[in-house]
Amino acid sequence: MTIKFLKPAAAGLVAATLAFPLVAAAQQGAAWKPTKPVRVIVPFPPGGSNDIVGRIVANDISPLLGQQVVIDNRGGAGGIIGTEIAANSLPDGHTLLIASVAFAYNPSIYKAQVRFDPEKSFTPIALIGTGPSALTVSPKMPAKSTKELIDMAKAKPGSLTYATAGIGSFQHLSTELFRLQAGINLIHVPFKGGGPAMVDVIAGNTLITMGSLLQLVPHVQGNRLRLLAVGSAKRNIAFPNTPTVAETVPGYEANNWWGILAPAGLSPAIVRTLEAAVKKVVEVPEMQKKFESQGAEVAYMNAATYGKFIKAETTKWSKVVSDAGIKAE
Repeated sequence: MTIKFLKPAAAGLVAATLAFPLVAAAQQGAAWKPTKPVRVIVPFPPGGSNDIVGRIVANDISPLLGQQVVIDNRGGAGGIIGTEIAANSLPDGHTLLIASVAFAYNPSIYKAQVRFDPEKSFTPIALIGTGPSALTVSPKMPAKSTKELIDMAKAKPGSLTYATAGIGSFQHLSTELFRLQAGINLIHVPFKGGGPAMVDVIAGNTLITMGSLLQLVPHVQGNRLRLLAVGSAKRNIAFPNTPTVAETVPGYEANNWWGILAPAGLSPAIVRTLEAAVKKVVEVPEMQKKFESQGAEVAYMNAATYGKFIKAETTKWSKVVSDAGIKAE
């Protein structure tokens, strides 16, 4: 038997070919780490629910990533400005976006202004949590329940006013969904921001506001607003004695939600690292308690599931926009 040896060049080629799958596998399994501070864009001003959730998570995720995580508030145009900045950023893992339910309905309202594709311009990372809308009224209002409020609205159509952070805000859409399903007529009073809207209802100038419970908790606990019901499918842990809107208006459900997106084109390795970090942070019991104390709850979803969730939410809220005839100013 004759034994033939490969020439050095050929032997090198075979060795490289055999080694390539091993190198590729090692690279694929290697955990990505940021090399500079990570910017988390919040497309709304400080103090809102997006800002609150973003800061809670950023504080705990920073040690896991080994870099400072900086909140960058870029409010304006109902969240469109900050979202567009995120969409146009480099997909290197160093720029992230805190997205909320506004991400799902903005394209239906601001068709001319939106210069990004909600699906194609972003890579889903993870859903962080959800929080219900809250039907609240001024303490000057005689209504003590959802039924009493509906009865008042039906007795004097067009006499009751509700305040929102502006046309196309979560307060606007959640109240319009309530109005449509309850079969009542309410007068919309839009403000430039949730803060001024709440102040006006607390003063009794406008009578109703239906925003995220997360934002309204301090005012409810301080008896500056009266909480009639929550917009989740089940009663809220922080307010177990408060009924859901659906107990009076069957089928009603309006929840805000918060998740993390990144610019499109993010590598799978970066997605895995960020996804795992979010999961580790939100599933800690202390974090769950933080959310629950604010009337919200942790609702982690991985990247794939979160992407499907966004599509479903977009379909739901685009119908509300159409049925209510909501249009940008």
